[in-house]
Amino acid sequence: MKDRYRAAELQLAHHRAKLVPGLSIRPNWSGGRFWYATGDSFAFADPRTGAHKTGLTLEQLTAELGLAIPENNPVESLSPDGRRVVFRKGYDLWIRVVETGEELQLTSDGTADQPYGTNPDQASYKMMMRRFGLPHVPPVVLWSPDSAKVLTQRVDQRGVPLMHLIESAPPEGGRPVLHSYHYAVAGDEVLPRAELIVFDAVTGTAVPSKGAPLQLHFASPVQYGDAWWAEDGAAYYLEPSRDMRTLHLRRLDPVTGEVTTPVQESGPTRVDARQMASHPPNVKIIPQGVLWYSQRDGWGHLYLYGEHDVTQLTSGEWAVDQILHTDDRHVYFAATGLVENDPYCRQVCRVALDGTGFTRITDDDLDHEVHVADDGSCFLDAASTVTDPTVTTVRDWDGNVLIEVAEADPSALEATGWSPPERIKVKAADGVTDLYGVLVLPHDFDPGRSYPVVDHVYPGPQTHRVPPTFSPGFFGYDGEALAALGFAVLALDGRGTPGRSKAFHDESYGAHATAGHMDDHVAALNQLAETRPWLDLTRVGVFGGSGGGYAATRAMLDYPDVFSVGVAECGSHDARFYHPLLADAYMGPLDAGVYERMANQTYADKLEGKLLLVHGELDDNVTPHLTMRLVDRLIAANKDFDLLIVPGAEHLSLGYEYYVVRRRWDYLVRHLMGEEPPKDYRLAPVVFTPDMYGG
Repeated sequence: MKDRYRAAELQLAHHRAKLVPGLSIRPNWSGGRFWYATGDSFAFADPRTGAHKTGLTLEQLTAELGLAIPENNPVESLSPDGRRVVFRKGYDLWIRVVETGEELQLTSDGTADQPYGTNPDQASYKMMMRRFGLPHVPPVVLWSPDSAKVLTQRVDQRGVPLMHLIESAPPEGGRPVLHSYHYAVAGDEVLPRAELIVFDAVTGTAVPSKGAPLQLHFASPVQYGDAWWAEDGAAYYLEPSRDMRTLHLRRLDPVTGEVTTPVQESGPTRVDARQMASHPPNVKIIPQGVLWYSQRDGWGHLYLYGEHDVTQLTSGEWAVDQILHTDDRHVYFAATGLVENDPYCRQVCRVALDGTGFTRITDDDLDHEVHVADDGSCFLDAASTVTDPTVTTVRDWDGNVLIEVAEADPSALEATGWSPPERIKVKAADGVTDLYGVLVLPHDFDPGRSYPVVDHVYPGPQTHRVPPTFSPGFFGYDGEALAALGFAVLALDGRGTPGRSKAFHDESYGAHATAGHMDDHVAALNQLAETRPWLDLTRVGVFGGSGGGYAATRAMLDYPDVFSVGVAECGSHDARFYHPLLADAYMGPLDAGVYERMANQTYADKLEGKLLLVHGELDDNVTPHLTMRLVDRLIAANKDFDLLIVPGAEHLSLGYEYYVVRRRWDYLVRHLMGEEPPKDYRLAPVVFTPDMYGG
């Protein structure tokens, strides 16, 4: 068993990259050229000449680029020309000239309730920043492309209630420490507000927006990617209504502060500007008008709002995933739903700005993850599937390969006992809808044996659980570690998740109590077992974190005859006391009865199996009282369960805590596999870096 734990540890994200060289290339573009890190060295590529050099030292890379790589201060924002930085002092903003060190104070009246250049408390990740040893995230500012102006905001948190965390064992010792911060929850009348301001980077002159303050469901549009500078010299931003059923495109004149609304759209459920929450919005200002993303015909497509008319550019039973590039005649984009055997695979396409000439630039059965050059001349293309290792090339906009960059080599990973997951297709519980996911086989798989099954869930309506790529994604590494322990692992994107039709996604709207349609997961397990008798459906467990922690618990409560063991980490068990973004976007108007039915503690008396609840004491996102409310009701119902509260842990780090990972494995091995875990096994502590959090 100890050997299995060692193999499982190697599957975790911070080890996996070392086992698969060439898996992920992160380009740093500069004038159509790019460089990237490769372990202890660097690589440089120039698509214009075909040059591609690897194994470079930092000095050699600097010589190839012809310029020094700017040092990144994580609490400053560097202008595009590299001449100035914006930084925070207390609650105010300053600018410093890099060459001379001269400082210019932009604001002087910031307060704790009304700070400048920051997100509201609820989206400031203060506990995560503390783990990195930083005072705060970078300033919430957006430099204009010419480095002449800065778009930022002043947050107003007056009237927003406080949330409280208790740090029981502060590192410096002494009494417990109270951490209080502003945190709105579902149904609160008062949300944080933000007043947008444009500053002149040289004189410091301020031009406040004349528009109404923005209501912030969570983070600022400046931070979230929903604000940008356009070629007409104005700043644009997206502003949703409180119920998220109307989306406005606003234009902020940086000289006068006037705000106009070029486009707005309303619908019966949320109106999205993107398929995936992690993607930039599919809205762009071009000389011909506004490129606008809409699901008004049931699928995510592009529309061009001209001066006098609106033209639908794309159509069909597929979806635009992401705008990539535009030129004088075309818009280039990634689309899903064009690959017959996998609707999640992205293909690179183009269409003329009059809606004619739709063309697939990539025309295969692979997924294409794209990074566009800073000058728009070409793109880095990482092509793969769940079973086909990533091949990274640079292509022009006709699809021609300019440079072959890397090919992922999984041989060292295979030596650990790993084998590629199986891409699966099953029917939803409705018996009609096709669903997709992966089934991860246990290491040293033998079809003559019987294996316990773990459903690794994340049903959040804002993202996928299963990417169609060779990389298992943010959530997938934990599932593959469980396979190394000897479990068969299911991961499924049920109804209500994004990436397909509007109707498919809207299965989650007002239906949070289904926990991402766990009935689809039950249906999938039964279908898979019909042709895979080695799946032991008398031993099925479930595990997840955050929204997955909610779903794992709900699976145990709603389907006790299916799921006998569960591990729920930092679960968002009661949406009434979680931030309002999730509620307003995906649950509809606040209804006491609906929210009561969504809360896991409402059904605490239904628990039958073995359940481990885990929460970080300093989780300032999904706060620990959400687990404790469930604990309170489980105790009242006289139910046995297990609880682990981790001192000092916050939301995003919890799943990386080496002790938590080991306890998760031990719990599933002991109660689902029926074996005794290795005594005193200790995982190597993880060194936390921003890359582990996606940026």
